[in-house]
Amino acid sequence: MFGLCKKLYKRKEGSTAIEFAMLAVPYVMLSLGIIELSLMYTSASLLEGATDSAARLVRTGQLQQADGGEAMFRDALCNYATVLVNCEDIVVEVIPLASYNDFSGPVYNADGEMVSQGFDAGGSNDRMLIRTSYRFEMMTPLVGPLLNGEDGATTFISTIVLQTEPYEFQGA
Repeated sequence: MFGLCKKLYKRKEGSTAIEFAMLAVPYVMLSLGIIELSLMYTSASLLEGATDSAARLVRTGQLQQADGGEAMFRDALCNYATVLVNCEDIVVEVIPLASYNDFSGPVYNADGEMVSQGFDAGGSNDRMLIRTSYRFEMMTPLVGPLLNGEDGATTFISTIVLQTEPYEFQGA
């Protein structure tokens, strides 16, 4: 019996298959995690760019003069963030500030989602707070909870504080 065990221990034919089987699961999890993180950070970058692009409408007064309101702002957001970000899930907050010291953090509900304080594009030379929020849901059920907790989602917030341009000109 001891001799048979010693013979089997010395054989090496299946060692590569056994080693690969032991390393396959961590390798696949690592690869999925890298892909998932790259998609997550790309979505965050898209939200930042979309917010900046849409905030330009407020900054230059195009939104106020066209009387476009939130629909025009959302259209500008959706035109920029078309691939990884679901436009209907973006929470938008545009409010005027009396001074730059009035800046405050976002308000969250019980589920951890940002609650909008309204949409008011202000007027000429107003100080504005423009904030967008998007909850990114992980696509893989195993990697998401490992990276972001139980629900596997993370919230991105893009905030821009600016002063609108003096677009109401007086003259002939």
